[in-house]
Amino acid sequence: MANSELDVATPHGSGVPNHAGGGNFPLLSYPSSRRAKDAEDYHGELVADPFRWLEDTNAEETRAWAAAQNELTESYLATLPLREQIRSQLTARWDFARFGVPFTRGGRWFQSRNPGLLNQPVFYVMSRPDENGRVLLDPNTLSFDGTVAVVAVSVCPDGSKVAYATSGSGSDWLTWHIRVVSTGADLADHLVWCRSTDAKWVKDGSGFFYSAMTPPTAGREYLDENHEKRIFFHLVGRSQQDDDLVFVPEDFALWPEVELSADGRYLVVSLSRGIGPGVEVRVLDLEHLDAGFRVLVPETASKAVVVANTTEEFFVLTDAGAPTGRIVTVRLDQPGEIWAKEVVAPCEDTLAEAHFFGGRLVCHYLHDACSALRVFELSGRRCGDISLPEMATLGGSQIDHELIEGAADSDLVNFEVVSFLDSASLWSHDLATGRTTLVRPADSSLDKDSFLTEQVVVTSPDGTSVPLFLTRGRELVPDGEVAVLLYGYGGVGVSITPSFAVPWAVFVERGGMLAVASLRGGGEYGRDWHEAGRRANKQNVFDDFCACARWLTASGWSSPERIAINGGSNGGLLVGACLTKHPELFGAAVADVGVHDMLRFHRFTIGWAWKTEYGDPEDPDEYRWLRSYSPLHNVRPARYPATLITTSDHDDRVVPGHSFKFAATLQQAQLGDAPVLVRVETAAGHGGGKPTTKAIDEATDKVAFIESALGAPVMGKVLV
Repeated sequence: MANSELDVATPHGSGVPNHAGGGNFPLLSYPSSRRAKDAEDYHGELVADPFRWLEDTNAEETRAWAAAQNELTESYLATLPLREQIRSQLTARWDFARFGVPFTRGGRWFQSRNPGLLNQPVFYVMSRPDENGRVLLDPNTLSFDGTVAVVAVSVCPDGSKVAYATSGSGSDWLTWHIRVVSTGADLADHLVWCRSTDAKWVKDGSGFFYSAMTPPTAGREYLDENHEKRIFFHLVGRSQQDDDLVFVPEDFALWPEVELSADGRYLVVSLSRGIGPGVEVRVLDLEHLDAGFRVLVPETASKAVVVANTTEEFFVLTDAGAPTGRIVTVRLDQPGEIWAKEVVAPCEDTLAEAHFFGGRLVCHYLHDACSALRVFELSGRRCGDISLPEMATLGGSQIDHELIEGAADSDLVNFEVVSFLDSASLWSHDLATGRTTLVRPADSSLDKDSFLTEQVVVTSPDGTSVPLFLTRGRELVPDGEVAVLLYGYGGVGVSITPSFAVPWAVFVERGGMLAVASLRGGGEYGRDWHEAGRRANKQNVFDDFCACARWLTASGWSSPERIAINGGSNGGLLVGACLTKHPELFGAAVADVGVHDMLRFHRFTIGWAWKTEYGDPEDPDEYRWLRSYSPLHNVRPARYPATLITTSDHDDRVVPGHSFKFAATLQQAQLGDAPVLVRVETAAGHGGGKPTTKAIDEATDKVAFIESALGAPVMGKVLV
């Protein structure tokens, strides 16, 4: 159905109970959304775009509209009787210690920590991994409200200097600084308009390789397309304008990522065309610069990640010829001979990543979306496993860092493990002895005697088996009345695995059940699983998610009016697409920072890179894929469940216009009385670096909204 069918505003707030939710909703008067006559011809089909003016977040009219929507949303949420109880419970649950994985450089140890409710984690330096150490970098001092975050750190090989990247108000734009470890003082170095968290120091610590973009147009930093990502070398103490330009892609669609080999000799540049599979790898020998860049892996449709190297031989993790992944060796003097020597053979489990620690290959596998660690010699001989708790995965998050840390010349491996029941626990493994030690248990947990996680299998309409994690109180029974929060993502090869989130834990403690789906489009089962949910196959993702909702009803656990769905970014697209196609399946929907306009996503910031995942609206055939499920373009007059659409004013990844246009369209199409609300966070972006205070406020509103829509309290009591 084309947008033109919505040219006449439809009534809302009729007072007739919606098909779903907790009974009658209050009558709402939505802010006026002006309908313009904008339209665009897509391959012979004229598609109306009446709210295109909402794309310009700098315009006074857009700002006034967003403010009015926020006022309505706050006035609605303020009436919810359990909102402050939920806020108190979330704040108490959030107040637990969080520690990053410690790592060493030049004899010093480094770790990020948050004792509980600090807005941003603090970066420490220690002489040993088990001591308190001293504060090296406290992002909480960089702004009065915690909205300036340190999103990446890179310590030079001798441990004397740390490069750190700051982000303001959640923007993806980064600025690099350099701090001297011994004094805690910053140097004058200041590198702007960066968009990647990579800073790779050379062996002597004199400088590092990094990437930067062409500076955006003033006033359009959060809207205009971002192009021309280039690799530079920064010499410590030198002005950015004098940095050496090291690598320039042949065209702007090539996206370079930079890495240094473990021995520091080779600069490795991986070139991709947008997100998803398909990469070319080039190598620069820093000891023989005159040789220039040489191709190690020619452009392919496969994954290719350099894991380790000898003098002329590189160990590459690839899914070429092995959808679940394997490790092969490639010689620099024989580029492209990727099939020449297989070191680690493929298996049924998915090889998610691999590391070169202690002269060995430490491989992180996913077995039914849960982590397993296996160790191999460089010859390919399997020499041991690193035991992990069941139904768990490598995880945790502080200042940007690896989830597993080690060094090529050390047998010590540190890593974090999380589950739906436990926050991150810190572990250490000795590759020489095979001994694994729990260094620090999880600081926040759900009581195992009262709660559990299980994994079930849901059958999608085409017969595909889809894993679904269920976390709930042990006393819950499938009586058809359990309130369920169903979460999904299903895209860009991202694996959805067990993880700990405070809002999820609180929802479960309040008597609800958390259902987390590992949908096609992710990476849980390798490349074929991703391919089955991208481009022309994207509908499979929505079918999987809706199948999970139907299973929750058919299994006797719940019913449509007691099921809420949630997802963010690509997961926000998931929620929007399922909501518009099957509103009858859900009692509530929360779409966070979603991609809702699938015909214009490529025209803003980094959206052009997503064409490899979704398709290109400029192509007639691919346009039809996108048009068939685009949330914005599939809204029709209907009785929609209670819907909360969230976005942020500084989101320069998925621009707010997606959410604004979708909300305005949905509000005018609502035939039932369930609310359609917009929550616009200020001084925040896509989600990264969000201060704790804002995270708690947002979680409070989302949990309160869901409980109210499903019928609050969830089960009549709090289970803690």
